[in-house]
Amino acid sequence: MVLYSFYIFDRHTECIYSRRWTPRPASSSSKAARPQSGSSVTSTGDAAVRKANSHSDDEKLIFGLVFSLRNMVRKLGGDDATFLSYRTGEYKLHYYETATRMKFVMLTDTKQNNMRPYLHQIWANLWVEFVVKNPLAPVEHPGGIGVANDMFEKGLEAFITAVLPA
Repeated sequence: MVLYSFYIFDRHTECIYSRRWTPRPASSSSKAARPQSGSSVTSTGDAAVRKANSHSDDEKLIFGLVFSLRNMVRKLGGDDATFLSYRTGEYKLHYYETATRMKFVMLTDTKQNNMRPYLHQIWANLWVEFVVKNPLAPVEHPGGIGVANDMFEKGLEAFITAVLPA
């Protein structure tokens, strides 16, 4: 199973957490994924600016896609209809929304089954425990200020490696 990326959007439509995983180069004997920070840019010059803009654009496109599909599902299926996931030829997008309108989005390969229970576990066991219950963490994230919580990131990495074998 290949995990491409993971996003968390707050109720104000801002991306407050994003993480990308990229496959290792073909020369590597292992097909495991390695984490790559989505918010930091390590190269310099114009390539760094393009990479940062590209990542910001990806976040906006992902949210716009989820927003549009969620609204379409509700209009066609009624208020009880729920958007769970969709698949293209390249990836599968999994979606989970909490009662407080936090949106958890995960992009995986097309062969992956429904990830909604795992997204719920990330919310309940990692987000609530390490971010919501943290007295030092801000309640709101104005202007898209991201979540900078080492415990959450370490827990997410441990969860991903335990649940989603490479």
